Amino acid sequence: MKLLAFDTASEWCSAALLIDGAGSFRAVHAGQKHSELLTPMLSELLAAAGLGLRQLDGLVYGMGPGSFTGLRIACGVAQGLGLGADLPVLGISTLEALAEEAGGEEVLACLDARMHEVYACLYRHEGQGWRALAGPVVCPPLAAPMPATPGCIGAGPGFAAYPALCERGGLTRIVADAIPHARAMVRLAAPRYAAGEYGAAETAKPLYVRNKVALKISER
Repeated sequence: MKLLAFDTASEWCSAALLIDGAGSFRAVHAGQKHSELLTPMLSELLAAAGLGLRQLDGLVYGMGPGSFTGLRIACGVAQGLGLGADLPVLGISTLEALAEEAGGEEVLACLDARMHEVYACLYRHEGQGWRALAGPVVCPPLAAPMPATPGCIGAGPGFAAYPALCERGGLTRIVADAIPHARAMVRLAAPRYAAGEYGAAETAKPLYVRNKVALKISER
């Protein structure tokens, strides 16, 4: 199985290529340059492996939640490449990718949602993936879902942006530098592709969670 994955939902731009279980990846702190960096990054991975797009079995994209612009970039690239090369696509949650990066049995994944909020989801590891116990939600940091029992890992830049999150009970370890990396997404996607859980390129769509991107003056 040959899968190409990419994510532009956070300040990082990442890509990964999985070939029969072996992976290679790229990641760079992109700021606002995702649209400039992503296509060359994908081309580099394919060139290094000696592959063309049409030799892939599918594409994997970070569906969100995350930056509205970043999610549109990922979906647009998934649709464009998928339609051009006649490839199926599969979206993976950025929060589930954070859980996969952190490892463990239970993970609270948090991304900075700006506007004094976080995107959060509490996960438990099951089989080859993660089951959402609570979320995904967008909420004030201290309203993020918390584990009922000890042993949970906190993962993601939401913890770096809002240190008070780290002080809440039930978390045994914080991995604040974890990002929703494409290498985690492609690992999560492989068994789902094998099970036929993918769609046509035109079905690629973002998971926004929050529909509002700015506050009115009165709301500030």
